[in-house]
Order: sequence, then structure tokens, then C-alpha cells
Amino acid sequence: MAQGRKPVVRKIHEPSAQSEVELAQAEEAVRLLLRFVGEDPEREGLLRTPTRVAKAYEFLTSGYRQDPKDAINGALFVQENYQEIILCKDLDFYSLCEHHLLPFMGKAHVAYLPNKRIVGISKLARMVEIYCRRLQVQERLTTQIATTIMDEIQPLGVAVVLEAEHMCMRMRGVEKQNSWVTTSAMLGVFRTNHETRQEFMNLLRNGR
Repeated sequence: MAQGRKPVVRKIHEPSAQSEVELAQAEEAVRLLLRFVGEDPEREGLLRTPTRVAKAYEFLTSGYRQDPKDAINGALFVQENYQEIILCKDLDFYSLCEHHLLPFMGKAHVAYLPNKRIVGISKLARMVEIYCRRLQVQERLTTQIATTIMDEIQPLGVAVVLEAEHMCMRMRGVEKQNSWVTTSAMLGVFRTNHETRQEFMNLLRNGR
């Protein structure tokens, strides 16, 4: 995807006249890749592999056909009396690195400080999933989650931390088997108020 170009967002069930053509093209691309690595895509064990791979990638990138804002719409509730940090931690996530198309996976921790409005907590997990199911870099993924929550819920602040292991570092390149990458995005009072940020970090460190 070109730098700065926004992904085309379509509903996941929206029919596309190009879908069958695109699937056939994707399958042929997989056959070409199999030949490139020295395999025979016509041998018995690989006959169905192009279709399986194409459908797998269609699922793993289904976030392009979903709008993360839909995960919040209709799930906002007015709650004037609750003004403490809401934290949803240890959300398992899986995504694909856009540089090598290899997986990276880990835990997402998402918190916000409400400003009269709260959102159903399952919607936070759903939004994380939608952004993960796109070709990503961890830094952008972290920022996208935080920015969308800030824009749609309009809380006093948002904090997002992602901890992930990257197969592009473990399987190839530097091959560092025990490496983890941590990224964070702090918006609103989580950026400007040290005590609020510290409270969030304490919540992360404490047990469930």
C-alpha cells in the first residue's frame, strides 16, 4: 500500500464483482511463489495449497473490509459518576508484518479515563482485532487503536500498550528467539499528567 494512502474499507459481507477474479489471481500468485521456492504446485500435497493460502490471507486481512468505528457505534453509554481508569488488559492479538508478511503476536493493554461516556468493553477488543487484521507495523497499530478511541469516545485520556513477538526477527534476519517489542501510545491526561500515567502503569504491573 502506498505511503499515506488510506485503505479501502468495505463491509465484510459486501459482495464484490471482482472477488472471484481476485481469488483466482491470488491463487495463481501462490503457485508462482511455490515455483519460486523450488516446489511443484501440481504435486498432490500442494494442489489445494493456493486456494487455502488465498483464503487464509483473505481472513487475516479482513480488517480492510471493516470499519473500526462500527465497533463503537451503538455501544456508548452515559455514566456521569464513573471517572476512574477503565483498563482492558492481556488481549491476545495476531497480525501480519507489512515488511515480510510474517506474523507478529502478543498482548494488547487498552485503557481510557472516561469523560461522562463509557463504551462496552468487548468493543475495545473488537477494535483491536479489526486493526490487527491488516498489514501492520506495531508502532502504527498502537497509534491507530489509541487515536480511534480518543476520537470516538472523547475521554479525558487513552493509553495503549502492545507487547509482541515478531516472527521476522525470530525466524529470519537476526534470529533473536527471545525478543519482544513493546510500544505505547499515551493521549490526553495519560500524556500530560504523571500521576494518571503512573496509575495506569501500576495497574498493568498488578495481577488480575
